[in-house]
Amino acid sequence: MAPRNRDDSFMDVDSDSDISLLGDVEHRGKGKGKGKAADKRKKDKGKAKAKEQAYTWEASYTRSWDTVQEDEAGSLQGAVEDLMARGRRRRLLAPAAAIRRAIIRHLVLLLDLSAAMMDRDMRPTRFDLMLQYAREFVVEWFDQNPLGQIGVVGMRAGIGERIGEMSGNPQDVLKCLSDRTRLEPTGEPSLQNAIEMARSSMSHLPTHSSREILIIFGSLTTCDPGNIHDTLDACVKNKIRISVVALAAEMKISRDLCDKTGGQFGVAMNEGHFKDILFELVPPPAQRAVARAGGPGANPAADLMMMGFPTRLPDSSPPSLCACHSDMKNEGFLCPRCMAKVCDVPTDCDICGLMIVSSPHLARSYHHLFPVKPYEAVTFIEGESGTAACHACARIFSTSSSTGATSEGISPWGRYRCPDCHNDFCTECDVFVHDVIHCCPGCGK
Repeated sequence: MAPRNRDDSFMDVDSDSDISLLGDVEHRGKGKGKGKAADKRKKDKGKAKAKEQAYTWEASYTRSWDTVQEDEAGSLQGAVEDLMARGRRRRLLAPAAAIRRAIIRHLVLLLDLSAAMMDRDMRPTRFDLMLQYAREFVVEWFDQNPLGQIGVVGMRAGIGERIGEMSGNPQDVLKCLSDRTRLEPTGEPSLQNAIEMARSSMSHLPTHSSREILIIFGSLTTCDPGNIHDTLDACVKNKIRISVVALAAEMKISRDLCDKTGGQFGVAMNEGHFKDILFELVPPPAQRAVARAGGPGANPAADLMMMGFPTRLPDSSPPSLCACHSDMKNEGFLCPRCMAKVCDVPTDCDICGLMIVSSPHLARSYHHLFPVKPYEAVTFIEGESGTAACHACARIFSTSSSTGATSEGISPWGRYRCPDCHNDFCTECDVFVHDVIHCCPGCGK
């Protein structure tokens, strides 16, 4: 029998089942391709919808590279000068004259530790952001107010909880704010209980020191055991100033606490605004004038207080017990009145009650009482015989105009002149004088 001719391109089919199987595979492949196309169309449609409707949390992030604009030459100098101009305008709005302020401050920081602080409208959460800004606030507060003391009180589960005792050592305050597990939010806050605890801790303070309460509040409710207006009247009677930084919305009781005690109130709109209104409370507040018998225009009476400058013990001195903690230590300070040993200054002597301060701390507190006058932006230098270099750092001034933003308080040549000694300073020295050393190098004022 002759063999059957086979074509390589022809498949010998023995049964109909193979045909049906191949047909199913082909049909399945076509269906899979249609499914992929449909999924791709749905995915593209979802992407277009997501582009039209962005997520709510995306609004909390600001792309910093969009806020900085380059000039025609590709330089960022103009953007940096705009940032400095904002600081200059803020200094120009601040009072340049001498204002009576309290340089010995006692502040109680009231933190909202309720369940409302776990909301994520501020990244990562209100609670984490509050702890971060509170630590930065403590560092800046002690740098500007070295003679002050801070205590920390928390509000959660309907009670007021003392987190940190009143202390003049910033490391002690930062230590109590660094333990996150101890400050875990829960329950509802209680404004009345927390304010009463803060008021009782400041009841023994002398009249020459300021008594302040700063509340960071993120809840819209308060669980109080009594009438909070009675607590408000007691704070007014004890001359306690209450300031509130709200993270959610304004409540009437929060506004009343600030208005009746002379404090400041603000609602944080975002993370940056939260930090701004919080750090506005770093400088000591101006004291309200109390007229004397001489008439309404007379100056308020001044209280004199006694201070002691201690003797510092070196590390090589023999160990002895300190009066504050009863610990054996080598270093420390000796009270000039009773010769008791204390660990840190400024503080009050536990034996005789004398306030012990160091002279550098006292000198650093004076810049709030006598601020440096804002320097004037030099906008016209033609025909003048002024110096060609900065009076502080001796850097040569630019002879070409870099920007035309003179209306915003920026000099086109980067020169700023002291109104008293008429010396010219560069932009960096202007910021350094007003924000760090608080003393003009030209006239010493």
